[in-house]
Amino acid sequence: MLEKYLIAHCAPTLASLKTASLFCLPYASEEALESQLAEWNRRLEGKGIRLLTLRRQEQRQPAQDPGGCPRRSALVYVCRETSLRRDLGRPEVARFLGRYGYESVEPASALATLRQRLEAGGGFPHEIGLFLGYPLGDVEGFIQNGGRNSKVSGCWKVYGEPGEAVKLFAKFKKCRDVYTRLWQEGRSVWQLTVAA
Repeated sequence: MLEKYLIAHCAPTLASLKTASLFCLPYASEEALESQLAEWNRRLEGKGIRLLTLRRQEQRQPAQDPGGCPRRSALVYVCRETSLRRDLGRPEVARFLGRYGYESVEPASALATLRQRLEAGGGFPHEIGLFLGYPLGDVEGFIQNGGRNSKVSGCWKVYGEPGEAVKLFAKFKKCRDVYTRLWQEGRSVWQLTVAA
């Protein structure tokens, strides 16, 4: 089951075009979820990909939250650790994250802080865009504008120069389309994942 989510939501990350991806995964039991994640981490570790849960939630009603997550779901984060280390290690990103309580930009520590901020509630921490490879200017623009007044909206809302972002969004879509077709023709996620 997890394989179809990886193809549908993470193709640009698997293709090494994007630092990370995020999706909601319904699950029946904690044991089944942990088993699936462990298995995929084992399969993909040689390719530089890591899967982890950022948040688990179980809702009584309604069946879906506004973000589209089913009643019992995990927010699964799929990343290229070397790309994440590079992205978070940029001085301007480190300074920005420091303003939001991140004491370290080492991936393990920063992800632990992000997980705490997600679990604390009170909305989605918008700095998560930096963990997904979004440009700092667009993350700052989203926060400053409350999500309004973007120049372009695609994989994220663009507040800077839209030209490169529009090209990148098209590249991501083409990648998802190609990966979906190849997967449906019998290629495995492992075969479609570019090595680090």
